Amino acid sequence: MLSFFNTYTGKKEPFIPKEDALVSMYHCGPTVYKYAHVGNLRSYVFADILKRTILEEGFKIKQVINITDVGHLVGDRDSGEDKIEEEAKKEHKNVREIASFYTEEFLKDLRALNIDTVGTLFPKATEYIEEDIALIKRLEQKGYTYATKDGIYFDTSKFKNYGRLGRVNLAGLEEGARIAVNKEKRNLTDFALWKFSQEETTRQQEWQSPWGLGFPGWHIECSAMSMKLLGETFDIHTGGIDHIPVHHQNEIAQSEAATGKQFVRFWLHNAFVNVEGGKMGKSLGNFTNLQSLIDHGIHPLSYRYWLLTAHYRTPILFSWEALEGSDIALRKLNEYVKKISEDDGIIVSSYQNEFKTFLEDDLDTPKAIALLWKLIKDDMISDKDKKATVFYFDRILGLNLSSRLFEENAIVPKEVKELIEKRTVARETENWQEADSLRDQIFAFGFEVRDTEHGTFAYKK
Repeated sequence: MLSFFNTYTGKKEPFIPKEDALVSMYHCGPTVYKYAHVGNLRSYVFADILKRTILEEGFKIKQVINITDVGHLVGDRDSGEDKIEEEAKKEHKNVREIASFYTEEFLKDLRALNIDTVGTLFPKATEYIEEDIALIKRLEQKGYTYATKDGIYFDTSKFKNYGRLGRVNLAGLEEGARIAVNKEKRNLTDFALWKFSQEETTRQQEWQSPWGLGFPGWHIECSAMSMKLLGETFDIHTGGIDHIPVHHQNEIAQSEAATGKQFVRFWLHNAFVNVEGGKMGKSLGNFTNLQSLIDHGIHPLSYRYWLLTAHYRTPILFSWEALEGSDIALRKLNEYVKKISEDDGIIVSSYQNEFKTFLEDDLDTPKAIALLWKLIKDDMISDKDKKATVFYFDRILGLNLSSRLFEENAIVPKEVKELIEKRTVARETENWQEADSLRDQIFAFGFEVRDTEHGTFAYKK
């Protein structure tokens, strides 16, 4: 039976979905103003293992990963410029170009990491402005809002359970919030539902509302999208642990204040990917994206493998040595499977049952990986049965062991190779329009294009 550690209750609990055969899940998606770093991507590998495990249990899934393309300010406590607007100014582009480009790069990263997006919904925040306004109106009617010179705020003192998620120290939160510039806030933990456009600045994205010209707050967007697509109460909400003290706390407050119902039944949070000296982050300037790993010779699925060697609730320390070791391990697994020609083996039930037990117990992937190697070294089992059992494991692990991961360039069709050569010439002559057209043609053949310091490579989608 499935059991997960629920951040809201602070304990591991048996999981039974709200509806008998359907599990509803929402995952906090990226703010699309820069490339996702590999720390961000841990959240989606974790969500993918969760999805695959639930599907293996025989449930259907309705899954949402949102795209934040407006409203996330540089300061998470409603201060500073919109991250996407700021990046657009830096790159001398419009916000739609920025959001569109980094959304596609995020989706490309998901494909490279073999994350199952079949049936997954990817709503964009800008497509749900009406829902944001409707939700704020409900809160206003119930007396949870007030106006300041820069927006409409939620009064956290009126929501009695504020801070319960993760048992957050509100005194500590308030102390950390004293840098807030809005002196009109009644409580330091209050947060913006709708921000007004300021006369002295020009925004590319703003909408009319009952309260004035402006844009939605980051938190209201997630509540509006999730409840529109999954209902006012749904099963699982995931994200990184950095969302616990503010973003997810605020989602719960505004959602439950509006509906009077439990918002989410299970809150699941993954720990950070750390670097020496602390967590990895875009704002800290110490992040590494997936392309950097590829440039270093690390296969994207070797990064996935490395993440699975640690439990999702355990911090993991990034190092090139660790990733190189994982790359070697995945190559060995791939080579082992490739050399077994028989395909008529049967899944070994004792290993299958033990594997399921590990995954059902709060997604214990480190034990699952250890069991995979134990299986391969087991001399009492035939190679063809090992292969069948390995492929069963891989339905959840998602390491794509049935493919020749490290031979993609060797099996690229002649037509694709010719397109790559033409694209290289186009890039060298800075004919970017031609390069983009050739990339699209390569994509139509079923290949992704990766430009690295060692040249351009094509990988199967």
